[in-house]
Parts: sequence; structure tokens; C-alpha cells
Amino acid sequence: MLSSLVYFTRVVFVATFGFLFFLASTIIVVFLAARWWINKRGKSKYEASASYISDSKPSTVAFFHPYCNAGGGGERVLWTAIRSLQNEHSHLKFVVYTGDQDVTGDDILRRAKERFNITLLRPVKFVFLKNRQWVEASPYPFFTLLGQSIGSIFLGWEALVKFNPDIYIDTMGYAFTLPLFKYVGKCDVGCYVHYPTISTDMLSKVSDRRATYNNASFITRSRILSGVKLTYYKLFAYIYGLAGSCANVVMVNSSWTFGHIKALWKKDSIVIVYPPCDTKAFLNIPRKDASGIKSVVSIGQFRPEKDHALQIRSFAQFLHEIPSRDQKHYKLILVGSCRNQDDADRVDSLRELAGQLNVKQHVEFALNVSFDELKNHLAEATIGLHTMWNEHFGIGVVECMAAGVVALAHNSGGPRMDIVTEWNGTQTGFLADTEETYAQAINKIFSLHPDEIDMIKKNARESVQERFSETAFETGFLECIKPII
Repeated sequence: MLSSLVYFTRVVFVATFGFLFFLASTIIVVFLAARWWINKRGKSKYEASASYISDSKPSTVAFFHPYCNAGGGGERVLWTAIRSLQNEHSHLKFVVYTGDQDVTGDDILRRAKERFNITLLRPVKFVFLKNRQWVEASPYPFFTLLGQSIGSIFLGWEALVKFNPDIYIDTMGYAFTLPLFKYVGKCDVGCYVHYPTISTDMLSKVSDRRATYNNASFITRSRILSGVKLTYYKLFAYIYGLAGSCANVVMVNSSWTFGHIKALWKKDSIVIVYPPCDTKAFLNIPRKDASGIKSVVSIGQFRPEKDHALQIRSFAQFLHEIPSRDQKHYKLILVGSCRNQDDADRVDSLRELAGQLNVKQHVEFALNVSFDELKNHLAEATIGLHTMWNEHFGIGVVECMAAGVVALAHNSGGPRMDIVTEWNGTQTGFLADTEETYAQAINKIFSLHPDEIDMIKKNARESVQERFSETAFETGFLECIKPII
């Protein structure tokens, strides 16, 4: 038995270090091959043939955002950043690398207008990438971080050989593309980091053997497997830090992200630039009477880390603790976008969960809604619900607060450190972290006197209006990007 265990341990260790060796080898091979390919071809086909790029080789800025049509907070950053640069630098030309093969460039810009109320001042060129599946999580049931990171290098290679820009900016967190574009493409590189690929919190969860969506229970039950995974994470974190340190300009979206990126990338010139929130549009939302229905609204993409299941379970517990005759007056509305089939399957499982908890008639899914539909949901809501552990920032929380909805967010990450904080010594919302505390908070908010709710809403609106507006983002972004522009 002991010899079998030792043998198994050795096999796992060999596999782990083999994968890491493969990562390093892949990076070197891709860099050399991509450099040879670019030198062989000369100008890229976009640079040589597109009338969009003039013969005088004007300065071009390329944004790497494979999911630019997703409709989430990261996409708001992308389009606001491009608009601010267009407004400030009329000579610049812009390219967006995207993996959205089923839409046209006009479709993407139309969605940006509908979802974010953002209209660009001039056209941009879209470079459509064919191999976005390389950065999906589904092909890598094990060593997911490693697989996606290697995949991002190959996807970055496809982007680079199709168009080699003067300035490269990653706005989705694919740090392993930074050295590719810097040393092979000879670009000035910058990045806006929403969420570190790996964090010290992830390391602590593995070390403490806590089961989560990215730390399977069969690993947490084994001291040996947990030790192997911790070693793998530490080595990956080191390589991730090397890749990120290649950036000339590094912006992060929150205090929480700042702490992790500074620790991993070992760079001093990291700047917090809070993401743009269309606070003006939400501040102007008129409150509506929901015909006796008291609604709890959640805003967020249907990704596993958003933990929509916790929302449904917490809401179900709240309902089960109030008189049955009153339950008909409450509704939970999950507003969010589905990026792919994985997200759609996740929604199906959430519908099943609501049915199992006997609250299906109280839970509504609003998928891929327009900006006007989003505002209508917020206009009728009382509570804005957020449940992601260590959310990097939390634009949905800000939107709720600006719309006059009482925020109930997870007691961690950006919401705790930057958003649902006291403003002028007064409360701006509520925090929770378990089914019980969420259910209790929902009950407390619905039990507050209207004057108390109005005061919280007023404080929240004032706090987000000053700190998280599009104007504040544009000012910070333009100042940070100056060294490479």
C-alpha cells in the first residue's frame, strides 16, 4: 500500500513538472517561430492591404479582447478606453483582436451602444481570431490555468501574425501575451488587469484544503494531492509574474487586484484606475412602482465564480423564513449575459436548482438584456445582490448603488475594500458571505423604515458618483497610458 502511494506521488510530481517544463518550452518555441514568421512575411496582411492603415505607418494601438462582444464590465473598460484615446489622440488608429466569429464589426459596436450607451468617435478595425477555444476552460479539465495560459500564447501568435501594432494593450488579463508582443512583435505593451490569473488567495485555499469551483473536493481530501497542487500553483505564479513584469504600463481595477499584482509581478509602477461605470445614466433612473412586488436584482455574467447558486439558495432561505402568505410579494431577478454554451448550461442548472428549492416561480432570468431593459429592472428593484467571493471590483454593485438600489455584496475583495464602504461616515450598503447572513440581510433591508432606506440610497449614490464615473476612469487611463502613447 505504501509503495503504491509513493509511486502515485512520484507520477503526480513528474506530471506537474512535466507540464511546467512544457509551458516554458512552448513559450520559447512560439516566440522564435512567431518572430521568424513575421520577419518572413514582412508586413501583415492587414497592414499591407487594408486601406484602414496608411502607407505612412501611423501609430496603431491594438487591444487584445477575445470576448469583446460579451457585454460585461471588462467590455465597458475596452470601449471607454478606446473612446477616450480617440478623443485625445486623433492621429491614432485602433484595432481590436476578437474571437467573436459569429458577428460583424458593426454588430459588436451596435451591442456596445445598446449595452453600455457607448458610441465610438471613429471606426475601429476588428481582427477576427479563429482559435479562441484555446483560451476556454472546458478543454482543460486538469491544469486549467496552465492550459489556458499556453492557449493564450497560441491565440496571441495568431493575432500578432495577422496584425503587428505599434502599441499593444491587453484588457482581458492574458499576461502571457505581453512578452510575445513585446519581444517578438517589438511593441510597447500595456495592460489593464481586472483579475489576476492566480492570486495568493487561491494559494491559501489550496493550502487550507478548502473545496471551491476551482479546487475539487477529491484534491482537498488528500494531503498529497493538495501539496502537489500547491507546488504547481507556486511555480505557475512565479512564471505568471515574469510574464506580467514585461508590461511597460500596468493598470489595475481595484485595491484588491493591486495587492495581488504587486506581489506577483514585482513592479513598482502599478496604478489603480477604477473601471468606468455609467453612473450618470443610472443616477437618472426614475424609481418605479413594481405593483406590490419587491424584487432583488443581480447583475453579472453567468460565470462559475459569480456564484449565482448562492444567490438562489440565500433567497430561498429568506423566503422559507417568512410567512407563506407573504412570499408571493418577492422575486429574485438574475440579469446577465451568456458568452458561450458553458454559460448557457450553467443557467439551465440554476433553473433546476430553483426548482429543487421550490422557488422557481420566484426566480426570473433576464439574459443578454439591452441597456434600457437593465435600467427598467433596476428602477423597480429594492436590493442589488452580489455573491462573488473576492470579486476584483464589482461594476454591477456600483450600478445598483447609482440606480438607488440597496447594495448587498460579498464581504470580500473590491466590494468590501473599495465600493460598499462608509461615505462621509455613513453607511452605503450591506455585506454578507454565507447563505444565513445573506438571508438575514435581505430580511433586514426589507424591514427597514423607508426613511432609513432613502438615507442609505442617498449616501451610496453620492459615493459612486464621485469615485467611479466614466470621467474619472478616462482621466486616470489617459494619464497612465502616456508613457507608451
